[in-house]
Amino acid sequence: MRARQEELERALLHPRAARAERSRGRARPEEPDPIRTAFQRDRDRVLHSKPFRRLKGKTQVFLSPEGDHYRTRMTHTLEVSQIGRTVARSLRLNEDLVEAAALAHDLGHTPFGHAGEDALRRFVPEFHHAQQSLRVVDRLARSGQGLNLTDEVREGILRHTKGLGPILPADGPVDHGSLEAEVVRVADLVAYVNHDLDDAARAGLLADSDPPEAVAEHLRRSYGARIDFCVRSILDATDLDRTPHLVLSEPLERLLEEARGFLYANVYRHPLVATELQKARGVLCALWEKVEADPGPFLGEPGGPLDRGVPLRTAIADFLAGMTDAFALTLFERLVVPKRWYAGPW
Repeated sequence: MRARQEELERALLHPRAARAERSRGRARPEEPDPIRTAFQRDRDRVLHSKPFRRLKGKTQVFLSPEGDHYRTRMTHTLEVSQIGRTVARSLRLNEDLVEAAALAHDLGHTPFGHAGEDALRRFVPEFHHAQQSLRVVDRLARSGQGLNLTDEVREGILRHTKGLGPILPADGPVDHGSLEAEVVRVADLVAYVNHDLDDAARAGLLADSDPPEAVAEHLRRSYGARIDFCVRSILDATDLDRTPHLVLSEPLERLLEEARGFLYANVYRHPLVATELQKARGVLCALWEKVEADPGPFLGEPGGPLDRGVPLRTAIADFLAGMTDAFALTLFERLVVPKRWYAGPW
């Protein structure tokens, strides 16, 4: 079965696409799976891992929203995967590699979204969710064994992040990464720009805003039409026989850059959002101080991180970054919020 799928990759994929049979391999060599290619095996390991399941309880933008339809880190991940797979399939790139990297790209994200990441950086300035995602798959998942993913999937995880930097460099693939890594990078931006605008509109945060014309025009489309426009624009502009990397059409690049800037200025820093995120930072900072003062109950179990010689700061960051929003709030209440004393009827 695996050999047949590898044969199909040779026959159908673009000459510059990644092929599972040519993978650079894993940190710990393994016998090939009789059914699945190396990238399919990675995808399944991510999908069945505990860190992946915890994404359903982690904030995307809005903390514990009352509505049922706001995105979480899990739904964001699934949307990145879907967009990435569509682009990869259409360009004859390796869809399995894109899917595996997309599903894993945010495994290291903190509770409370980027507010949680900001909180951890107060104690570990070098903390970054993309590098933490790599640490999750390399060192933390499966009780410290890691998932032992292929180097190509690990690269896709690490290369996805961009912040407010260039969407794609003009002079070639991202740090000489694969085309599939570029697909994940672009799919992540397309997904969060569109669904964060959608959630912000649902929350009423756009009512008094004045978005750039390209963003305003985009918002007049249905949600499905917005995604379709972005994907078609990528596919129409990209010719892998003539260019070394993905290409964004000028209208799409302008839309994504303006929408990203608009979101940072008007949604992520909106007073209503910022107030709650500041509270979330306070929760994680308080938890850090409690765990650092007495790490034993949290990190000192036999075979745990301290027993394995993991530095205390790293162990605390791993512990806090792995929490869901609900777990962090519950632990905060237990450790910080005083209990009411009830002495019975007078």
